[in-house]
Amino acid sequence: MRHVSGGSPGTRRSALLVAAAAALLTLTTACGQEKGEQSPKGQNVGAEAPVEGGAGDGYGSGEGEGDGDGYGAGSGSAEGAGKAKSAGQLAVRDSKKLGKVVTDSAGFTLYRFDKDTAQPPKSTCADACEAAWPVVPAKGAKAAPGVDESLLGEVARADGSKQLTIDGWPMYRFAKDTEPGDAKGQGVGGTWYAAAPDGKKAAPGTAGDADANGDANGDADAGADGGAAKPADRAGLSTRNDPELGEIVVDGNGMTVYRFTKDSAWPMKSACTGACLKKWPVVEPVDKNDTLGILKKGFVTFDRPDGQKQQTIDCWPLYTFAGDKKPGDTNGQGVGGTWYAAAPDGKAVGATK
Repeated sequence: MRHVSGGSPGTRRSALLVAAAAALLTLTTACGQEKGEQSPKGQNVGAEAPVEGGAGDGYGSGEGEGDGDGYGAGSGSAEGAGKAKSAGQLAVRDSKKLGKVVTDSAGFTLYRFDKDTAQPPKSTCADACEAAWPVVPAKGAKAAPGVDESLLGEVARADGSKQLTIDGWPMYRFAKDTEPGDAKGQGVGGTWYAAAPDGKKAAPGTAGDADANGDANGDADAGADGGAAKPADRAGLSTRNDPELGEIVVDGNGMTVYRFTKDSAWPMKSACTGACLKKWPVVEPVDKNDTLGILKKGFVTFDRPDGQKQQTIDCWPLYTFAGDKKPGDTNGQGVGGTWYAAAPDGKAVGATK
């Protein structure tokens, strides 16, 4: 019998260590070797991992989407009932299919029900319906950055609990949404729809959709505040040539994108939290293929401690400014000596450091 030597244990151990080191180096190249790299998921150092949903977390799992009762409950799942979970800091996700959608702090879609009413606020979802569509408690909910806080309210349910409302519409999650970004409840039973930040039905390129009372909002509301509609030829992130600042980054709506000099790229960290985010909403994740003229190195997202995901260029966190009212505005430039328009390579335009 021919004997093949596998080498000494020490030699094999050294080879394994070299291979592991090479794999780690491969994972840490997205943000530039000169300044070290973020973890593969881009999570803040010391930040808790975001909630991922799934069984046992209050979102339920659902076992069907029967629409005979308009609830989409089917056989349902009782996991959602009795485990109402605070939405925390609300956020707005820009969905290519649904338009602007309001989510909870973990990125789970919030929904509204056509059989409810907004004037006066009233929820008609209970028992089996509530198992499939867990209610969103009013307590602890905070308006999404850039959204009018006065739109948030509450409605008393039959059991005495208080449910979150947006412009009078009671808010729910869907038990079958098990991952942040899921919107499996959209259109279920012809009565359930993802909610827009103003409480209307989410709709691409519009401020809302026809509400439960048949009032057509749709295109009449689109662009009323400077235009939420995204031009067909405009990328999620692109650039424009500003007459004073030169080439700067803009989002899918043409709004100027900014950098905050108190942030850091390594470790990837945002110094803008709490009230700061109301004035400086984060730029949500953008597909790398949905960009034009933007540096691809370090074009990654990271998980903020508040549960939001934020886009970066060269690992620098990106924001927009609530004080910019229309495309082309650069009212955030130089604010506080720390906020500057972002260049295509992620640098802060005009910053002295």
